[in-house]
Amino acid sequence: MERFKRILRKLLFPGAAVVLVSIPVAAVLLVYVLTGGREVSPIAYPVYVFSAYALTIVCAWIAKNAGSARREVEAAIHQNQLVYRYLTDVSFKTHVSLYLSLGLNLLYAAMKLFYGVYYRSVWFGTLAVYYIMLALMRFLLLHHVNRTGFGADLVRELKRYRLCGMILMLMNIALSGVVILVVRKNEGFEYAGYLIYVMAMYAFYSVITAVINLVKYRQFRSPVMSASKAIKLAAALVSMLSLETAMIAQFGKEDNAELFRQLMTGTTGGGVCVIVLGMAVYMIVSATKRLNELEEAT
Repeated sequence: MERFKRILRKLLFPGAAVVLVSIPVAAVLLVYVLTGGREVSPIAYPVYVFSAYALTIVCAWIAKNAGSARREVEAAIHQNQLVYRYLTDVSFKTHVSLYLSLGLNLLYAAMKLFYGVYYRSVWFGTLAVYYIMLALMRFLLLHHVNRTGFGADLVRELKRYRLCGMILMLMNIALSGVVILVVRKNEGFEYAGYLIYVMAMYAFYSVITAVINLVKYRQFRSPVMSASKAIKLAAALVSMLSLETAMIAQFGKEDNAELFRQLMTGTTGGGVCVIVLGMAVYMIVSATKRLNELEEAT
């Protein structure tokens, strides 16, 4: 019995070198079988068995080393003060995120502007202006944070929060007009090559993280933090609308594609405009109400 256990253990945990080698070997064998029409040939079954074994020992190795790997990662994080501060200090993390988001917004705006000129597209050009305005709002928040930090001056934070809401409202009016124009003209555009898949991953990631952060950061009761997350959600929603329009144009080649494109663009665009408008109104009303309360209390 002990001998059987030792054999089983050696089979499940053959060593890191064997585990690492088994991954590319199994991949190459599977590609050879599945792409050459050999799915039911005599060589296919040993390949399937070996691939299943490779997957098993990889999972077993991960389960065995997950604890030690986690401890090593945590030790490395504690040794790096900047990384540790980014992961533990919410204010510092938000500050860094504002810088990163500002740079990403400017890059995204430049890309949309290029596509707008290249394709002579009003949609791309308007999106470029939209992202420039988002970058402007992030710059205003960064300017405040660099001067006073988070939570140090509630009145000024509320005023910046309200100002961002006003800018969002004005931007939303322009976005609504463009959505109507795109629907009426039935415009669409396509990303070059595999760029659409990259944009899809970015759009879904942005929406998910933006919604989570918008809820998560409310507990810190910092209007500037909340404004930064609201801006992130607005950008993510427009990215999703842009992605949908591009995917319909690139993959919708059926006879009724034009009607489908108009319906989906109108529905999604209207939904995005309503959500952004709701956020803008909430930001303006809540900030004004809070400012009035503070003024009456003094």
